[in-house]
Amino acid sequence: MVSLMPSKVLERFLRYVTIHTTSKEDEESIPSTKRQFDLAKILVEELKDLGVAEVTLTDKCYVIARIPSNLSPETSKKVPVICFLAHMDTSPEESGENVKPQIVKNYQGGDIKLSGNPNLIISPQETPSLLKFIGSDIVTSDGTTLLGGDNKAGVAAIMTALARMKADPSLKHGTIKVVFTPDEEVGHGIDGLDVDSLKADFGYTIDGDEMGVLESETFNAAGGEIQIAGFNCHPGYAKDKMINAIRILADIIQNFPINESPETTENREGYYHPYESSASVNKAKLKFILRDFDYDKLKIKINKVEEFTNDIQQKYKHSTIELSLKESYKNMRYKIDEVPNVMLYAEEAIQRTGIPVIKKAIRGGTDGARLSYRGLPTPNIFCGAMNFHSKKEYVPVLAMEKSVETIINLVQIYVEKNLE
Repeated sequence: MVSLMPSKVLERFLRYVTIHTTSKEDEESIPSTKRQFDLAKILVEELKDLGVAEVTLTDKCYVIARIPSNLSPETSKKVPVICFLAHMDTSPEESGENVKPQIVKNYQGGDIKLSGNPNLIISPQETPSLLKFIGSDIVTSDGTTLLGGDNKAGVAAIMTALARMKADPSLKHGTIKVVFTPDEEVGHGIDGLDVDSLKADFGYTIDGDEMGVLESETFNAAGGEIQIAGFNCHPGYAKDKMINAIRILADIIQNFPINESPETTENREGYYHPYESSASVNKAKLKFILRDFDYDKLKIKINKVEEFTNDIQQKYKHSTIELSLKESYKNMRYKIDEVPNVMLYAEEAIQRTGIPVIKKAIRGGTDGARLSYRGLPTPNIFCGAMNFHSKKEYVPVLAMEKSVETIINLVQIYVEKNLE
């Protein structure tokens, strides 16, 4: 177990969350918001201050760094190159501007009131894992914005781990790569990243939530859009003329099963999710996503949407209903299972910190899914933040410290195991 000296992880985290880095949906450019460069430039300077010589900031806002091995040249060749990744952007679902972090010192249980929003509380009834941190300091926002723990807690953990390793040569490691990405929250986290040029063997995103979490499985994902063409005319003289796209849209929505929706599923259950619509008599549009851990079940969902869209087109022959649908990403477990040590070493790294490993499937996506299919198997390790994408987001300081400890343990385990 690594013995943590007083760490800078909280100090770093508090600095990072005050930098506005919210990404934006439906933008073609990467990054989707220029403000993400504000944090990227700070990270570049901090890496250089740590003595990291090989640091680049790309025109698409990727911070990429290489930390050379501190082993002998011959020994270094035997140790895989590990890449740690975290994203700089925060979710556009809540404001990430003017974040005012609050610290609950020595949390003793009960509700946490948010000073800027009396209507919001963080409750152990809603989040039972909060009670694991009795006696620890807890960071929240003031309730008017999200906090930004997703994923600035991960950024802070990686930076703090690097600082520890640079300061203590007894912490042996092979070559380490670090990537801080933009636009993860809007699904474009690795779109502008040249994965092959990283020349890394394995990756780990530091983007899981609860302390001890280790994830190697995501949904298989698909999504699409349905566009409906109607015909408007004077409603008083509309018989046999009007084609009301709103009514057609309502028929379509009824075919998305409510018993397989996000609000009715959990654990390893998949879902259909119509999530955005616009409609007038003349035209209507619906956006939706499909998710399932089992790829064959995802294909069933895709086929069902195609079938009921076609059936409704036959019902409304004088309208035009256009369906566009494509797969987004696949369950990364299929690739990570091919290299079992990637998970086994991560489990041991967490266990060495003295906390239990919590293995679970991600009910969502992660950059690791696409990285794994681009040749870089990438499980997800906890950063400690909870209640992602919410004004009730919080981060226990102990959890961030354990994330730092896990990263340091992990690089040492890769040295130990490959020199046995």
